[in-house]
Amino acid sequence: MEIINRMEQEMQALKSAGNLRTLPPLLHESKNIIVKGKTMLNLSSNDYLGLSTNMELKERFLKDITPERFFPTSSSSRLLTGNFSIYDELEQTLAKLFGTEEALIFNSGYHANTGILPAVSDAQTLILADKLVHASLIDGIRLSSAHCIRYRHNDMGQVERLVHENHLAYREIIIVTESIFSMNGDAANLNALVKLKYQYDNVLLYVDEAHAFGVRGANGLGYAEEENCIHDIDFLVGTFGKAIASVGAFVVCKRIIKAYLVNRMRTFIFTTALPPLNIAWTLFIVEQLKEWQSQREHLKLISKELKAALILKGYKCPSISHIIPMIVGANEATILQAEALQQHGFYALPVRPPTVPAGTSRIRFSLMAALSADEINQLIQSIQ
Repeated sequence: MEIINRMEQEMQALKSAGNLRTLPPLLHESKNIIVKGKTMLNLSSNDYLGLSTNMELKERFLKDITPERFFPTSSSSRLLTGNFSIYDELEQTLAKLFGTEEALIFNSGYHANTGILPAVSDAQTLILADKLVHASLIDGIRLSSAHCIRYRHNDMGQVERLVHENHLAYREIIIVTESIFSMNGDAANLNALVKLKYQYDNVLLYVDEAHAFGVRGANGLGYAEEENCIHDIDFLVGTFGKAIASVGAFVVCKRIIKAYLVNRMRTFIFTTALPPLNIAWTLFIVEQLKEWQSQREHLKLISKELKAALILKGYKCPSISHIIPMIVGANEATILQAEALQQHGFYALPVRPPTVPAGTSRIRFSLMAALSADEINQLIQSIQ
């Protein structure tokens, strides 16, 4: 069949370019990964606080789970019969923590980012999105009927010019950015974006805190807490699948925005809600978020050490966070670097186009608070 032939040709082209992806056969053992019998330290996880392997937490949570409270499925959309009270409890807790009017939870960060923007925008909307926003945001923009301009990464001069030139031509402008960027580990200038927003009466701000929620801020609420601008953001999105060691995502927002999304957001309306058991675990973790400041401080310390070492070895590293890119450049050289690190017992993976721009293939070190200073030093010594 022609379609099968086309698929085979495309797969061969990906393989030739060093971009072919396959699913790795993995076993997990605490902070280690076992691949084909080889045990390696996991440097590619989003378990930033190391909570997913914390046995004491799991034991405390499971003590309160009786057969009557064990709901492994919601069996329905929340708009039908799936709205268990635990969902409302989690949303109320999030709204209280952030000091916002409301919160709304979703099945995943991908659901949030592909659902919110199409729901709240139309042909009279202009979306200005940072060039390096996550694929889920790009897909959400494509699913919308809004016009979109992608501005140069963190280029406030260009953002200001685009807003000034277009604010009279559109009913509203939505500026879309991540707070901590998933591939560079650098951060948006949130306060500059907030200042720009308040210069116009039709500009809204959408910030994806996927890689900052749980990790940054005095209470672990994210980079917006650290920058003291939570209440200046119209759509503050976070995920539970990374530092919170659970599943799902959320937005904290005004009451009218939540009501609008419940009525208009297709990825919320037309999906079976997450299992109440998962929501209960998320609530259990979120209620303790403030207590893990020592883990956040340790993560910050080992991140600074690794970044400084990479710069000394001649690598570019724009990170200000726990996501530390070692930018190699060429695909094949990056793959060889990853293989060398794995031979030394470090599970570090190559990131290649189209995930990152051509010529910027890299090893993306995704650090966890569970890593010790000695383990980071061993990693540094192993980097060529």
